[in-house]
Order: sequence, then C-alpha cells, then structure tokens
Amino acid sequence: MQFFDSLFSYVNDLTWGWALVPFLVVFGVFFTVASGFIQFRFFKRMFGVLWGDEDGDPSKISAREALFVSVGGRVGGGNIAGVAVAITAGGPGAVFWMWAIALIGMCSGLIEATLAQVFKRTTPEGDYRGGPARAIIHGLGENYRWLAIIYAVCLIASFAIGFNAFQGNTVAGAAADSLGIPRYATGILLAAATGFIVYGGIHRIAKASDIIIPIMAFGYIAMALVIILMNITALPGVIWEIVANAVGLREAVAGGVGAAVANGLRRGLFSNEAGLGSAPNVAATAYVRHPVSQGITQSFSVFIDTMIICSCTAFVILLGDVYQPGQTDVDGVILTQQSMVSHVGSWAQYYLTAAIFLFSFSSIIYNYYLGENALAFMTETPSAVHILRIVIVAIVFIGAVAPGATAVFNFSDPMMGILAVVNLLAMMMLFPVALRLINDFRKQLASGIKRPIFDPKKFPDLDTDETAWPDAK
Repeated sequence: MQFFDSLFSYVNDLTWGWALVPFLVVFGVFFTVASGFIQFRFFKRMFGVLWGDEDGDPSKISAREALFVSVGGRVGGGNIAGVAVAITAGGPGAVFWMWAIALIGMCSGLIEATLAQVFKRTTPEGDYRGGPARAIIHGLGENYRWLAIIYAVCLIASFAIGFNAFQGNTVAGAAADSLGIPRYATGILLAAATGFIVYGGIHRIAKASDIIIPIMAFGYIAMALVIILMNITALPGVIWEIVANAVGLREAVAGGVGAAVANGLRRGLFSNEAGLGSAPNVAATAYVRHPVSQGITQSFSVFIDTMIICSCTAFVILLGDVYQPGQTDVDGVILTQQSMVSHVGSWAQYYLTAAIFLFSFSSIIYNYYLGENALAFMTETPSAVHILRIVIVAIVFIGAVAPGATAVFNFSDPMMGILAVVNLLAMMMLFPVALRLINDFRKQLASGIKRPIFDPKKFPDLDTDETAWPDAK
C-alpha cells in the first residue's frame, strides 16, 4: 500500500503539482484569443437554452437536460467546501482568480463540448454517445486508440469510483454532524436512490437532473441572496477586499498574491472542470442542430458553477465574521456552515445539509454516467454495465459508512490529472476542427439563420455519423 501511495503522490505532483494548472490556463487563454473571444460574443445566446431554444425531438436528451446534468456534476462539494478552503489558504483574493479562470475556462468548455458533439455516435436505442475518447478515435484516427483507452480508464477510476466514494462520505458526514443520523442509514438511503436512478439509464438521469438541479441551484442562490441583502452595505467593502488581495494591494495570508493566484486557479479548475474532459461526455448526449450550440450551452454551465454558485459561497463567508484572515486549520464545510449560521441562525446548518445532499447526489449520478460512457467505449458487453452499476452503488455505500476507507481512493486526483493531460492534448490537436465549426456557425448567423444547422456533407473529411444530425436532411 505504501508503494501505491508513493506512486499516486508522485503522479499527482507531476500533474497538479506544477504543470497542469498553468497549461490549463495557457491553453484556455489561447482558445479564447484564437476563437475571437467566443464565450463573450455568444454570452447572451447561452440563456436561450433555459427557455428551450434548442428543443427538438422529445425522445432525445435535450440541450437543457444535458446542461443540468453537467451542472449537477460540476456543482458539488467544491462549491461549498472548496471555496472555503481557497479563501483560508489564499485569502479573499483567491475568489478573484476563481472568477478569472472561469471566464477563460468557459472557452475551454465550449471547445471540448463542440468536439464531443461533432464526433458523437447514434446508439442502437437511438440515443447519442460521445466524449473525448470517441473524439480521439474519430478525429485523430485509430492510431491513437491507446490514448483514448488511457482516457477511458482514468475517467472510470477517478470519477465513477474515487469521487463517488468521497461524495458518499461528504453526505453521510454532514448528516451525522448536523442531524445525528447514523452513517449506515444515510448510506442505505443514498445507495438505494443511486441504484434507482442509474438503472434507468441516461434518460432517467437527465429527467432527475432536470428536477434536482434547479431546486438545488436556485435554493442555494436564494439563501445567498438573502444573506447578501442583509449585509448589502458591507458588500462594496468585500468586493474591494477581493480585488485588493488579488493584485497585492493588501495581503490577507502568508504568500500574498502567489497564494491567492495558486489557490484561486486550482480550486476554480477543480470546481468547474473546464478542460478536464469530464463534461463533454454528457454534452455529447444532447440533441442539437449544430455542435457549437451545445458548446455554448456547456460554456454556460461553467459560468453557473463558478461565477454564480461559487460566488454565493464566497460572499456568505466574507460578509460574516467567522472567517479570520490567516486561519488555515478550519474545515471548509464547517467554515461555510458556521458562516451561514452566523447570518441567519442555527437552522441554516440543516439547510446546508440538505444542499450538500442534493449537490453530492447530483454529482454521484453524473459521475456514474461518465463511467458508463467510458465503459461503453471499451466494451459493448451488456453485463459490464450491470457490474459497473453494482460497483457504484456499493462504492457509494462504503464511502458513507466507512469514512476512513475513502483514503483507499486517493488515486482519484492523479487519475484526473492524467485524464486532463490526455484531454488537453486531444483538444490542441483537434482545435482546427473546432475552429472550422465555430466559423461555420458564425457564417450561418451572419446570413440570417437564427438556429444554425450542421451539415456533415459540408465537412466530408471529418469522420462524422450522419444519422446523428437529422436536421441536415
């Protein structure tokens, strides 16, 4: 076990330790400039998905459903605990750099989702499957299958197995601390709910997310807005603290600007997952008229995760008096919980427990689908999917009832690091394809077409599935 701990620690240092975060930032800036700042140009268009602008075949997964599934995956413990950790380690300035990486990451999310869409395949059931693994195979060729397999294995190991154990642990811990509910009871409930959803396939996952995510997001935002309004006179001062600490006008923690930048960028990337190669798997399931349409939608999910949800947590903490600059030994969830209690009273801890349950459960079903999609890429054996579902339900239960056992899943972060490296390589090699699609989308808009349509025949050199684009006919 010591050998594996050392190995995973070494891989984690090679990826997240010094190389990966700068690469994600640099590539995100490159994508933004090379695409003509597309995430800002189409910002207004992002909101159309909420009103059903891309709705079509009711038997398919809609763009809005795919958006909510991906938001459910991006929004999780990182939005509650991760933001608190970033503030304690990097000071209020870390929030500014979380915002900055989100604005850049919106473009990375758009590019990876666009590529997942254009190379998606129609399943025998009439659904769509895609993601970075299939984009590698159909975009770069069979010679790169080995790279796609590495990606698929890391996706299963990190999200489907490792992160689901931690999600189960987070929910059970919050329920035990605030409500006194035994861990095994929470574990049984969570495992049963997980089994019910995952055995319904992507359609049940999408329908569940279409209900859970709006309740989860709007409920948490509403609480934060109440707290902000209660402290509205202090808001300008908090915003000044965030900016001043971010640029070095004031230091809140040891390390100054360096600590703010490092913690803000890292926690922002962990939270919104832009460029990490996870969300494109869900983006590919949606029925849309043009790949860039879903790219714009997924860019919106990055905005929701960081610019809205993470900001809510940040203001709840910084508008209160629980957080003290220089504190480094405070648990993230506890800091957020105590800050909320200081604003509105002790009942807030129960409210936050419910929020954590919804955040974590939405992440669990999202993580499961990522694993199922990766497994479907490697094998078409039906029994493999059933085995994965049983394993996921068991992992969620184990994570809930045995908090110490989650240490076994410390391979999650290094596996996600490898996953991100593979995804970034594929994105860079396929970026010219994404740029062609973006230009096609813009050209149609300029010609007066309000809802651009992708026609595979206009891109004969691309290995696309014409059955996945019925509107072209």
